[in-house]
Order: sequence, then C-alpha cells, then structure tokens
Amino acid sequence: MIFRQLFEPVSSTYTYLLGCEATGKAVLIDPVIATLDRDLREVSSLGLTLAYSLDTHIHADHITAALELKKRVGSKIAAPAFDNLPCADIGIEEGRPFSVGSLTIAPLHTPGHTDGHFAYLLGDRLFTGDALLIDGCGRTDFQNGDAKSLYKSVREKLFILPDDYLVYPAHDYQDRRVTTIAQEKKRNPRLGMDKTLEEFMVIMADLNLPYPKFIDHAVPGNKQCGVCPTDLPEHLAHYCEQIAQSPQG
Repeated sequence: MIFRQLFEPVSSTYTYLLGCEATGKAVLIDPVIATLDRDLREVSSLGLTLAYSLDTHIHADHITAALELKKRVGSKIAAPAFDNLPCADIGIEEGRPFSVGSLTIAPLHTPGHTDGHFAYLLGDRLFTGDALLIDGCGRTDFQNGDAKSLYKSVREKLFILPDDYLVYPAHDYQDRRVTTIAQEKKRNPRLGMDKTLEEFMVIMADLNLPYPKFIDHAVPGNKQCGVCPTDLPEHLAHYCEQIAQSPQG
C-alpha cells in the first residue's frame, strides 16, 4: 500500500492518501478544498489515479474537496449513507467493505461527534475522523452530536481493536500525527483509563467551547459535497482559497 498523511493548516485537518500498488487506484480520506491542487500533485507524483474521495462525516470546520476532485479528475464521491447526500456516488455502510483496487476498507459507524460519523479501518490502521483524537475527541454539541453515543462508539467499537493498531485522527492542533489504541486507552483524558460514561458526559458538558466560526458555511457546503459559498466574508476566505504553503504530514 502507498500511504501519505497530508496536513491542511487553516483547519488543522489531516487528509490521508491511500494507494493500491497493484492497480494504481487511490482514495483521499477527508480531502480539503483549500489543498485540492496539492493533493492532486501528490497523487500524480506517485503515479496513482484518484478513484474516490471518502469523508468521515459532514465537516463543520472546512469544505470538503470531494465535488471539485470529481470535476477535475472524475473521482467518485463516497460518503456515509446515513447522511443521504444526493451528490454522493457511493453510500458507505458498516458491514459493507469498501474496496479501492486491492485495498479493503472496513467502515465503522461511530456516531457521537455527528450522528452520521464513520471511522475507517484498513489493516492495522484506523482513520478515526473526529470521533477519537490524540488525547481527546471531537465535540458533541452540534450536528446531532451526543456524548453518550460517542462514548459508546469509542469504547465499544474502537477500543476493542488490538492495542498496537495505529490511530490516525482527522485533526491535531499540537503537531502530533499518530497514536495507538493502547495509548488512547491508557491516557486519553476524556475516554481512556477507567472513565465512566457519567464522567465523560460531565467533561463534554463543561467544555464551554465557542461557536464554530465556519460551521454556518461549512455544513451547507458539505451537504452538497463541497460547495464554497459565493458570499463568504473576507475574514473567512482562506477556508476556501488555495493555500500557497500547505505542509505534508
């Protein structure tokens, strides 16, 4: 397998490029519209053909590149069937493997951050979206989020995986790139160790996080598989503009 972890600095989003060496087909997990050109250059430089984009959920902090990738190179849009997006070509469901060439991805429905959130398992690599972050987790106070559901998703679907499985989150804000199931079970301050559901719900209720500044634009745009609004305020324009420098993770 060909693997690249790519970083978008405005929303601190990780995009994952997975390529099948046998067929040359590739998928981008959680691509960001601001790094569209960078990602396509990476695909091309590796001699791959982008077959799919694959989002973990309807994002609130950036615009997905799914639709623009389809326009540019003809890649199909894969997204959770739960969200019933008319623009998606393939609806992802738990229990139905998703294949990219010889790569077989197992979708795991992990609601809590959003009700339609999915994680994706490929071999010993787990792409957790916002459900499980390094020493943290996604917030649960919008898009039908629910702390009880997130606790159940992580503890009953993710933490049952082997300890040495690698965890690749959708975001990190401290330049960390990967963790393991064992590490998160041992030291995640919200969900690890012997944290009870009641303790977790109190933690999430007491976060007092500010209202996401891009959510009112991102969610409608992502329900259309990645449409930037034409009336985007100037101070938010960088969420949709192509970024000159976007480091590779």
